[in-house]
Amino acid sequence: MDRRPRLESIVQKELSEILARELHNKGIGFPCLSEVRLNEDYSLARCYVSFLGSKRPQENLEELRKLKGLARSLLAKRMSLYKVPDLQFLLDDTFEKAESLEKTLEEEEKAIRSFHKDE
Repeated sequence: MDRRPRLESIVQKELSEILARELHNKGIGFPCLSEVRLNEDYSLARCYVSFLGSKRPQENLEELRKLKGLARSLLAKRMSLYKVPDLQFLLDDTFEKAESLEKTLEEEEKAIRSFHKDE
């Protein structure tokens, strides 16, 4: 049985709590950890984050990346792993993409309605 999905879930849960409770108010806004993906040897965790209500998510991401070492050491204290994976924080822009797609679909729908109205 592959233990990767289980480990990804545990890392995501623990890291979410760390971001919410222990790294809160460190200039990173309100990070929301949407997904964690471990590489094959579990040495790297790609952590996809979004920043709720932030007008400057890229700046928030840069601040979070500066706290990577602290986040990893706090994660190590919570987990019983031989080696805690290195953390790579990446911006999750899924919500923005979905919002953009929704706007495009609405515009297309309006265009179709006006086309049928003119007939």
